[in-house]
Amino acid sequence: MKKTIYILIFAFCFLANSCKYYNFTGTGKIDANTYQVNYFQNNAPLVEPGIERTFTLELQEIIQGQTNLNLVSQGGDLLYEGEIVDYRITPMTATADQRAAQNRLTITIMVRFTNNKKEEDNFEKRFSFFHDYPANEQMAGSRLTTALDEIFERITQDVFNESLAKW
Repeated sequence: MKKTIYILIFAFCFLANSCKYYNFTGTGKIDANTYQVNYFQNNAPLVEPGIERTFTLELQEIIQGQTNLNLVSQGGDLLYEGEIVDYRITPMTATADQRAAQNRLTITIMVRFTNNKKEEDNFEKRFSFFHDYPANEQMAGSRLTTALDEIFERITQDVFNESLAKW
């Protein structure tokens, strides 16, 4: 019994010590203390008002929720900036009478990531995702909200993984 307690104490100490190198979000050890997310402008040919603010806030929230970094408005150790470069609705499938049965909303975002503590981590990359919906529905109201939630959740996670998790 005493031997089991020693093994458990040793295992706990080992696990607690290893958390400074790796955590459950997969970010490992981050040398930064602060991050900054600049406003993402909407430069897409087809403009949906307000999505740039929504994306900017969601990117801030995912980093805040999955790291111990502090959000700052300027001078951050990590800097995220970019723009929405494409907002596109395209027909995906057709019915027998040549009408669209399903449409796809695709959003593409250009992200420039700057790590002021470790320049080799810097990148400029496009991230894109889509949402399919029935062609007889309009991309407005709750349909638009659902689509943006799905698309931005995926894109922000991809940006997080590329910049901090290195997946």
